[in-house]
Amino acid sequence: MGVAADAAAAGPSDRRVVSFLAFILKGLARQRTRTLLTILGIGIGITTVVALGSVASGLKAASGEIAHLGGADFMVAQPGAADLSFSTLTDRDLQTIRGVDGVERAWGTLFQISRVGSNPFFVTYGVELAEMPHVVPRLTAGRLPHAPDEVALGATAAADLDLAPGDPLTIERHRFTVVGLYTSSAAWERSGAYAALPTIQAAARKPGVITMTYVEVAAGTPVDVVAERIHEAGEIFAVIETADDYAAVDQGMKLLDAANLAISLLAVVIGAVGVMNTMIMSVFERTREIGILRAVGWRRSRVLRMIVGESLALCLLATGAGILLGVGATRLVVLIPAIGSFLTPVYPASLFVRALVIAVAVALAGALYPALRAIRFSPMEALRHE
Repeated sequence: MGVAADAAAAGPSDRRVVSFLAFILKGLARQRTRTLLTILGIGIGITTVVALGSVASGLKAASGEIAHLGGADFMVAQPGAADLSFSTLTDRDLQTIRGVDGVERAWGTLFQISRVGSNPFFVTYGVELAEMPHVVPRLTAGRLPHAPDEVALGATAAADLDLAPGDPLTIERHRFTVVGLYTSSAAWERSGAYAALPTIQAAARKPGVITMTYVEVAAGTPVDVVAERIHEAGEIFAVIETADDYAAVDQGMKLLDAANLAISLLAVVIGAVGVMNTMIMSVFERTREIGILRAVGWRRSRVLRMIVGESLALCLLATGAGILLGVGATRLVVLIPAIGSFLTPVYPASLFVRALVIAVAVALAGALYPALRAIRFSPMEALRHE
């Protein structure tokens, strides 16, 4: 009743005693344990949204980088594959793509994922030896592979495996010799290796198979025109130019987007229930106080703003905590070598906007019924409440 007494004494001039914001915060501070538990519950939902959103954004960014490895304008793969590594093209498909008007250069790549050391997601890019000078990123040590049993190793992989030029490396039970180290802006590329295509095909038991074809368009020719020509050249061709196109060859990306949306909606529902419970209890406990406020001149609209304001403050505090926990959680997860080898979390502005929108939606949904209940009573009814 302390806040109510202050308001009653000051009457309509209560803003001279305490600001409306401070009044709202005092209301939340009365039941600190309940308020903190509500913030925790909403914050966990926001944490999940931020963490999953940053992972999805990181994977999309990585997929966009994969589509342009070796300076390619775009990538061609098999549509509808459950995962990019399951995309299957043949040497004949490669020749078909090379014959399309406007294609300056095209090369096949076998994208093979296997366990190497403690990394279960080690990626080996099998390409023709003749294409190595055009495809392998900047060398930091040694030279490019010149023989079937030689391999160029990414900087991250070399550090994790503690290997240098001249050391042996076993991939898919095949023994290679590391002859060079390279670096790249793409995490997948830094954590993998380049080797001769026929050798990787034999090691993976995929003779004559490639995962994707990279295409470099002739100067002066529109990229979209060549992409359309390739698409028309065969129904089994999916042209991947941006991260948004990647879902055509990786159903997992669609599932991740669906999971992200589902968790966001679930966070809104669960958060709204939590806020509603907190605000209903607050209104019930403060019925007499609300009656006093109405008696000293507060209009229903101001009581409504007070309840909604408390709900918004509650959710905004939870959002701040959730964002910090979400960013911190993803930072810790990528410290695990097996995850950090292929994932770099990305935090676009849209992710934080989404978290804020969820917080506002939770606040409004959770405050609706308690606010209506608070303004329903007349001052006399509220004052008689025990």
